[in-house]
Amino acid sequence: MIVVTGATGNIGRSLVPLLAAAGAQVTAVSRGIGDVDLPEGVRGVAADLGDPASLSPALAGAKSLFLLLSGEQLMTGPEPEEVLGAAAGAGVRRVVFVSSVGTQTRPAAAGYDRIRAYEKALRASDLEWTILRPGGFFSNTYAWAESVRTESVVAAPFGSVGLPSVDPADIAAVAAAALREDGHAGRIYTLTGPALSTPREQAAALGAALGTEIRFVELTPTQAREGMLRFMPEAVADHTLEILGAPTPGELLVSPDIEEVLGRPAGTYAEWAERNRAVFA
Repeated sequence: MIVVTGATGNIGRSLVPLLAAAGAQVTAVSRGIGDVDLPEGVRGVAADLGDPASLSPALAGAKSLFLLLSGEQLMTGPEPEEVLGAAAGAGVRRVVFVSSVGTQTRPAAAGYDRIRAYEKALRASDLEWTILRPGGFFSNTYAWAESVRTESVVAAPFGSVGLPSVDPADIAAVAAAALREDGHAGRIYTLTGPALSTPREQAAALGAALGTEIRFVELTPTQAREGMLRFMPEAVADHTLEILGAPTPGELLVSPDIEEVLGRPAGTYAEWAERNRAVFA
């Protein structure tokens, strides 16, 4: 049995069907799992990482755990040792944890303290662990959906700054491999797209996928921060803006790890936009 936390998120929505299609027994965990259509045979359990006791029904009989923090759990919550202890006590032996490249490139950023603590706790545990460190997600551009639909406009800061953002489906595919296959224990994978892409280039790719012209409007950092604070903690918004505007050399590196694990190149933003164009139409 493989337990997937964050099953309704951008990674989980791809990971759960991948695992189910491969024949794995899967328990999908999310606070709002009751409203989600799951693949046949997948068990849905409502639980919250903020309350490790609520995970007990989900973890029963599990051997592997996909662990992802989101929302307020990125900043506060139970000690990592408590969550990992609950998993180990239920019989989990293998954990695939979604961290961030920022844990290494922004060592002083408080917004990464919590996932750094999880990395440290995993390393100190007896669990068989794999750590995934993605950069920015292509799906972050879902934030543009309403303005694209209603005005054919993309508004974003730092329009000419490129980053090697990644397709969440590629993160899911690497996670599926690490959850199901041997040979990934103790590995840390940095997950990026195949090339740098700027917000202006992404807006153009969306326009091409939709068959229409998308106008790009550059936001000031202050304007962008106001928007980010509607859906992310302040510390996370601040370090996200720093990455978007002034990436470090480490944040500009294109990693070969997706191709190493999957035997194929990472997907491009244009491919992601084509696959997700209905969201913006």
